[in-house]
Amino acid sequence: MKTYNVAVVGATGMVGQRFLTLLDGHPWFKVKALAASARSAGKPYRQSVEGRWMMEGPIPAEAAGMIVLDAQADAEKIAGMVDFILCAVDMKKEEITELEERYAKLECPVVSNNSAHRHTPDVPMVLPEVNPEHLEIIAAQRKRLGTKRGFIAVKPNCSIQSYVPALHPLRQFGIKEVLACTYQAISGAGKNFETWPEMVDNLIPYIGGEEEKSEQEPLKIWGDIEDGEIVKAQSPVITTQCLRVPVSDGHTAAVFVNFEQKVDVETAKELMRSFQGEPQKLALPSAPKQFLHVFEEDNRPQARLDRDLEGGMAVSVGRVRPDHVYDMKFVCLSHNTLRGAAGGAVLTAELLAAKGYFD
Repeated sequence: MKTYNVAVVGATGMVGQRFLTLLDGHPWFKVKALAASARSAGKPYRQSVEGRWMMEGPIPAEAAGMIVLDAQADAEKIAGMVDFILCAVDMKKEEITELEERYAKLECPVVSNNSAHRHTPDVPMVLPEVNPEHLEIIAAQRKRLGTKRGFIAVKPNCSIQSYVPALHPLRQFGIKEVLACTYQAISGAGKNFETWPEMVDNLIPYIGGEEEKSEQEPLKIWGDIEDGEIVKAQSPVITTQCLRVPVSDGHTAAVFVNFEQKVDVETAKELMRSFQGEPQKLALPSAPKQFLHVFEEDNRPQARLDRDLEGGMAVSVGRVRPDHVYDMKFVCLSHNTLRGAAGGAVLTAELLAAKGYFD
């Protein structure tokens, strides 16, 4: 596999920091540029994140001395230095939309962690094991943008990446209705307990915009390409509640589901355990060998014990059992800044690279 040069745009935030730890020593991708807001530009990276480096390990040595560029003012320069960008900027939605399209039109592919383009009809929102075929929409998007290489691909919201993977192998039984309650870690808000002491011994029963994303994004992921657009699936009906809980990392979901056809619990568990997607078949560098880990213990999965399974890229499922109101219920867990954010975007970039979209 050839190597590709990448820029991290939004490098000073929590997801940008996570990108750098994941790209340190990556076999395919080499960091050539770092970019952030104008207030960070012009400084060595170590200085721009001084006092706010939030990862457990040190700043990767190659990144520490890099001079941070201005994500907006230096866009042409950055696009000329790299094969694609990983984008995780903290800006208004309209500004993100404009910035990402600008890079795409500079013939620089964009793999985005941001939500701005998730509902753009010709932008693939990819959970690599679930809907890799949606990358085919890139041809239509390039036609709209007037580009040859440039395009935008996005990853879904972190909250859905615990329960959508677990539901996906069961779609053959006709999923009718889903109720999902998500218990979301504080790192999902870009915080830790030092920066958000109010979350210690606390729970907040509201996360702005999260429930709408959690109910609508799975329908795009399970949708079909028609006439140059991704058309959302008509089912299942999904309702969610999203709560912020005092956990550092790891989003948990309690899921209740009704099916059109009868499915027994043991069959469901075996379908989950054995499910493989394109990343596993292609042996992509960041892909977990087993995508879905199913626990038999009543007290698993647990955030502290299981969020780091397979480098934080696997999804854990437990307590799969019948229910007296719904047909089945279970609990899921995913690492929200790895599988749910930076790791998911890196895996998407690996899938794009393996399929030639950066060439």
